[in-house]
Amino acid sequence: MVAKKNDGKQLAQNKKASHDYFIEETFEAGMVLMGTEIKSLRNGRANIGDSFATIRNGEIFIHNMHISPFEQGNIHNPTDPTRARKLLLHKAQIHKLLGLSKQEGYAIVPLKIYVRNGYAKLLIGLGKGKKQYDKRDTAAKRDAQRDIQRALREKQKVAR
Repeated sequence: MVAKKNDGKQLAQNKKASHDYFIEETFEAGMVLMGTEIKSLRNGRANIGDSFATIRNGEIFIHNMHISPFEQGNIHNPTDPTRARKLLLHKAQIHKLLGLSKQEGYAIVPLKIYVRNGYAKLLIGLGKGKKQYDKRDTAAKRDAQRDIQRALREKQKVAR
């Protein structure tokens, strides 16, 4: 079987998620899309930066995920690019997420969108909110690691 061009390719990523949350557990969810939304996704026309997930009546929905309308689409396409979209998870996973997200400081955060076996998937994570000092500490560790890598590269250049 020939793999499709976009299989496994990351289509959208929420870079703010790792900055604002400690991601403790991740789940892969399918998405219920309408019309030509999958074509827009494959073109990379999605934004999950401001999106969040909620659980209502035993179903999980993603809100504020922006999928731009497909230009060559027909008139039956959804008109609202930020409509709530249903996510497909097993009932046990939804119950687990519901129980964990009820705890203080936890949220269900979308991390990235990708295509697997021709289906659009959304990686969601259970995140605990970071305090301001945690964000500064993470940035300081990242800068220190970058300085170490830079020093090692310089040392390897001199050794040659």
